[in-house]
Amino acid sequence: MIPMDLSAVMIDLDGTMVDTIGDFEMALNWALQDLQVPQAKRSLIEGCIGKGSEHLIRSVLTHQLAQSENTDPTRCASQLFDAVCARYEHHYLTINGQYSQVFPGVLEGLAQLQSMGLRMACLTNKPLAFTQPLLAAKGLDAYFAHVFGGDSFERKKPDPLPLLKTCEALQTAPAQTLMVGDSSNDAQAADAAGCPVVLMTYGYNHGQPIRHTPARAWLDSFKQLQPLIKV
Repeated sequence: MIPMDLSAVMIDLDGTMVDTIGDFEMALNWALQDLQVPQAKRSLIEGCIGKGSEHLIRSVLTHQLAQSENTDPTRCASQLFDAVCARYEHHYLTINGQYSQVFPGVLEGLAQLQSMGLRMACLTNKPLAFTQPLLAAKGLDAYFAHVFGGDSFERKKPDPLPLLKTCEALQTAPAQTLMVGDSSNDAQAADAAGCPVVLMTYGYNHGQPIRHTPARAWLDSFKQLQPLIKV
């Protein structure tokens, strides 16, 4: 592959830089327990990650209520949604980062990109109140000139708006701004925004094989990014 001529890089968080499935599992299941809803399996939670906290909570809550024989049928997901969201936020802020870990190679890869003089932004669908403390806790915050969450703009990925707004903040053209992610959300948003995209193979991607999603490259480690980039 011919190296891409780039000025900046936008990087997703969950499933791309940090394996946060443990945080999601603990916070969401504690929230469900608070409302007397059966706890969810990790595989279900993992398949619902990537489109923001609201999507995660609504999807898992709806599934759990439908599967439970002991749940009062008059209690529907829409009635419980706000309450579960409030408990989820409470628990997530309490344990943020405690059950997660940075993927191997990420810190080395970020240092390589920084040494190339590339401007970097973290762009995630995770709420900003969760994102900033997690980046700081994992020693990742110093690499990013900008950090944008799922509530930073009017719409979330896979809409292209967050990418276009991030390019504006970085003062770079979309064609010279790489999106690094782990899911079809990142790829769809990048394609619509006119940004090149690289996808990490170890992420979540709603439980689907990421290599089925078109991208410039599929990488097993962040340390494989540097050879793909020309500045």
